Amino acid sequence: MKLWKHTLLTLLGLMSIGLVQAQPVEMDRVAVIVNNGVILQSDIDTALLSVKANAKKNNRALPDEAVLREQVVEKLIIDTLQQQEAERIGVRIDDNRLNEAINDIAKENHQTAEQLRVSVAAEGLTYPEFREQIRKEMSASEARNALVRRRINILPAEVNTLADLLAKETNATIQYKISHIQLRFNDGQDKSEVEAQAKKLVEQLNKGADFSTMAITYSKGPKALDGGDWGWMRKEEMPTIFADQIKMQNKGTIIGPFRSGVGFHILKIDDVKGLETVAVTEVNARHILIKPTIILSDDGAQKQLNEFVRRIQAGEATFGELAQQYSQDPGSAAQNGELGYQTPDLYVPEFKHQVETLPVGQISQPFKTVHGWHIVEVLDRREVDRTDSALKNKAYRILFSRKFNEEASAWLQELRAGAFVEVLKDEDDDN
Repeated sequence: MKLWKHTLLTLLGLMSIGLVQAQPVEMDRVAVIVNNGVILQSDIDTALLSVKANAKKNNRALPDEAVLREQVVEKLIIDTLQQQEAERIGVRIDDNRLNEAINDIAKENHQTAEQLRVSVAAEGLTYPEFREQIRKEMSASEARNALVRRRINILPAEVNTLADLLAKETNATIQYKISHIQLRFNDGQDKSEVEAQAKKLVEQLNKGADFSTMAITYSKGPKALDGGDWGWMRKEEMPTIFADQIKMQNKGTIIGPFRSGVGFHILKIDDVKGLETVAVTEVNARHILIKPTIILSDDGAQKQLNEFVRRIQAGEATFGELAQQYSQDPGSAAQNGELGYQTPDLYVPEFKHQVETLPVGQISQPFKTVHGWHIVEVLDRREVDRTDSALKNKAYRILFSRKFNEEASAWLQELRAGAFVEVLKDEDDDN
């Protein structure tokens, strides 16, 4: 989720104010103290010019100078606080990620990287200064994302409710070709026997048994002699007991056994029309996490992890043994460092980059995230059909976006309220 991109594009649009238009000043001064940092008067002046130039470009009216300055100062205070949080939790944007971001900005503006560099210079902003502005915005955005995510709690019931609403919007156009097996309760028969038989049939079907043959052999349903084939139907056309079980599953899915008043049922989705399939790549990786402390520096953590890599490659220890003994991620350490099959999007950006690009079986160089220093090894990759969970994923993203925006606003307010901020009065100002 590149939440910083729109901000960066705005920044690019404002570069027309540049350093060229800024009037030279004899001496800069500290205008605002923000915790242990400062905002310079030149920062405020440049930001004011940016806002005015952008307003003029878009024919937008502005408030009077005093109100505008107050708004600009408050924005700079918030930006400074976020950058301080990024430093506090150790966010680092390396040159590779920065270059990727700048290339993305160039593409958004229909430019090559070199054309972007030329346009930056033409507006009076040096390219190194532009790069550092982008780096700061990225680090602040990443800190905000990491800290706000910790505040978000999405309950499974919320996801299911929204997914059901989304499903109702799409079900009208989706058709399913289904087959059915019904095992009926007989008078005096132990119902658990019927359930056991149904489970055994499902086990055989999942191992590749022919559904049509099984239906003709065992089903007591109305389509038994047709191999259980009910043909093509929309959910609204199905028996309710079928429709209640079908929740956007994909072709080939075996559903059941599930019970009704007359017995146990098994469904198979033979085919689907109108449902967009969703395939994702899942990665099974393992890692070792070392967290720097007052005693253990970043260099010390790197050296420790490099020594682990050497020992693994020399055959002196296995990755799993070292993860169990040293990794400071308790959940994965107990599993020899394994994280299980996950989509890379679940990880923080630096970790995501590693698991997406590392060849299977190769151990990474030590790298840092907001959690600490890691080495990671990709054990396997697989393509997974997620059509059946696509709506739940969509529902989750919608809920996450809503809650993120709410929590981000609350977080910024709390950050501002808890900060030490002193606006220094210019000695030349009138009393």
